[in-house]
Amino acid sequence: MPSSTSPDKEDGLETCVLKVFDLDLKESNLINPSSSLKAELDGSTKKKYSFAKKKAFALFVKTKQVPAPSEFKGKRWRCCQHLFADLTSIHRHVATQHAEDVYQQTASILKQLTAALSASQSLTATDKRSFPKDCLAPSQEVSSWLPDVSHASLQELKSDQGDEEGEVLLYYCYCDLEDPHWVCAWQTALCRHLHLTGKIRIATEGINGTVGGSRVATRLYVDVMLSCPLFKEYLSEDDFKSSRGGSHCFSELRVGVFEEIVPMGISPSQVSYKNPGIHLSPAEFHKEIEKLLSQSNQEQGDTILLDCRNFYESKIGRFQGCLAPDIRKFSYFPSYVDKNLDIFRQKRVLMYCTGGIRCERGSAYLRAKGVCKEVFQLKGGIHKYLEEFPDGFYKGKLFVFDERFALAYNSSVVSECSYCGAPWDQYKLCSTPQCRQLVLTCSACQGQGFTACCVVCQDKAGKPTSGPAQDSFKEECECTARRPRIPQEQHA
Repeated sequence: MPSSTSPDKEDGLETCVLKVFDLDLKESNLINPSSSLKAELDGSTKKKYSFAKKKAFALFVKTKQVPAPSEFKGKRWRCCQHLFADLTSIHRHVATQHAEDVYQQTASILKQLTAALSASQSLTATDKRSFPKDCLAPSQEVSSWLPDVSHASLQELKSDQGDEEGEVLLYYCYCDLEDPHWVCAWQTALCRHLHLTGKIRIATEGINGTVGGSRVATRLYVDVMLSCPLFKEYLSEDDFKSSRGGSHCFSELRVGVFEEIVPMGISPSQVSYKNPGIHLSPAEFHKEIEKLLSQSNQEQGDTILLDCRNFYESKIGRFQGCLAPDIRKFSYFPSYVDKNLDIFRQKRVLMYCTGGIRCERGSAYLRAKGVCKEVFQLKGGIHKYLEEFPDGFYKGKLFVFDERFALAYNSSVVSECSYCGAPWDQYKLCSTPQCRQLVLTCSACQGQGFTACCVVCQDKAGKPTSGPAQDSFKEECECTARRPRIPQEQHA
């Protein structure tokens, strides 16, 4: 599994750590380097501060590189809706507009470098050869926990189409993590090592990931996660939900540390994953729905089937007879429960979501209110249910948070075109620049030019915007104007 090689010299170790710690800058909001941080660093690391900052700057610029048009020579970089044609201009832009991002990356590199050097010195003093292979210490360098890929060719690792079917994995694991920042560095290095893209959230309460790549790469990823001492007592093969796809389903790799691994907006210290509802297998859940639907008057019964997802998810696919809240984000779920406690009073609640993770915290919140008879949740979520019952009580498509938008397990269409009302369930992004709303518009309406989410966006379509107008455009959209705003999520 993990390789046992590690640089013996300080310079080699530095190179190793800086190489693997190529964190995604959007999601990894770690500590900011400041005078206090510098004061805490030992003399050896202080000398490397300048080099780490230069490395961080170079890494940030590299993430902004885009393919140059065929008619142009040289490299191009895109950042903040601007295209840069030379290094000087992109360097000046990053230096003036993204100093905070560079500082974050610098602090991350220094933190990992310090930990790795400490581990190297400790292992030298206690004989590295006697270090237990099944012990994962947070101070270990991340490169020691990357799998051996010598048996697979680069083409096998990177290919996710054609002969080697690609795959997307969805999983989560609630468990206490003492050093989520170390796990963040390791997961970033691991995914880059296996050429995986996707999104991974890490917190002191666990990990939540969706990654895509070749089947060779995703199987290696599963093997690593199942054998990792941090997770092997909590994760099983069955906890990984898979579907056809690959690295092309995500535009990039985003790994970050947050307070919650699923953003409900309430601290895990207040509502813990350790107090969830009763887990039901897909077969048990199926029987419960069957019993519910057989009742002549479901409203008078003692059972509620509750969809914990967002309105745009339940719109294109849902269980028959469910209650689907009109919420835009899961962080609205607690407020929805608080405002509708009478609906759940003295009821048996059957909860479900895409893969099960939202139900873990959602059911804990509902139970904490003390109004329900019982709270149950679908183990493995809709994903696992559809694997066993593709033609069961779930009708329509399963929404997924990647560039596929939805997965089809049955032929049912439960939604309609926003313009003409014809049966339609294939989401597209609004065609107007700067608007990222999802829209259901059928082929016929698309042919007539109806490709925006609302009248305002439709009128704006084709009209170029730049500068301050771009930043304020979203506020002019009817869809965003009628939806409540919420504070931006904070990283841990």
